[in-house]
This record gives sequence, C-alpha cells and structure tokens, in this order.
Amino acid sequence: MIRLIFVAGALIAASLPASARGHARPSGPSLMKFSLEARLEQSCNGRAITEIGKVEKGYRPDEVVAYAFADNKISGSEVTAPGAAIRSHGEWYHLSYRCHATSDGLGVENFSYQLGPMVPRKDWDDHYLVP
Repeated sequence: MIRLIFVAGALIAASLPASARGHARPSGPSLMKFSLEARLEQSCNGRAITEIGKVEKGYRPDEVVAYAFADNKISGSEVTAPGAAIRSHGEWYHLSYRCHATSDGLGVENFSYQLGPMVPRKDWDDHYLVP
C-alpha cells in the first residue's frame, strides 16, 4: 500500500510545474487525507530531505524512497527504513534511517540516519528510483 502511495505522489508531483515540484510533498491538512502509515512515512521522508540538506555538505536532496532496497518497518509511531534511497542533484544514494514521529504522523520527534554510497544507474529501475 505504501508503494502505491509513493507512485500516486510521484504522478501528482510530475504534473506540477517544475518550480513547484520541490515542494510537492503533502503536509499539514492535506497529509491528513492519507492513512496513518503513509503520514508517518511521508513525515519521516520529509525530515530526511531537510536534515540531509542541512547537514551533508554538497547535498540538495529532493526525494526519498523508504523501501528501495528493503521494506521499511512501522511500529507505533516509529519508522525504520534500513534500505531507503535519497536523490540529490539527480543521483540516488543509499540511506538508512530511524524516525520517531508524533502519534498523528504529522511531525517528527527524533530522527537519525546513515548516508551510504551512490546507487549505480543500472540499479534504479529495479528499486523504484526515477531520474
């Protein structure tokens, strides 16, 4: 189900003007339309983009796929994504994160991550990674 939401989100984002695509991630009231699991994942993915963009020199992330290389796990309001990927400057990188969100899935209370190496382009299609 989470993968279907990602695809729907990607289709919505693709239909937006280029200037708006960086801000296509749902938030606030519009995020409430999604299931709790989807809200948790979206909030945590958004935190990954924000955090890595601030902390990692030279990175300008714009998309995360939480389940790219391994299924993410949701327990209560905690999301663990050991096989995530994050896109920056048109390239994908391995990412692992642990995120504790608020009980409504609209905010993040605690977030930690480990950034990995670049994902070779030949692997993108097999892991739901788009240019």
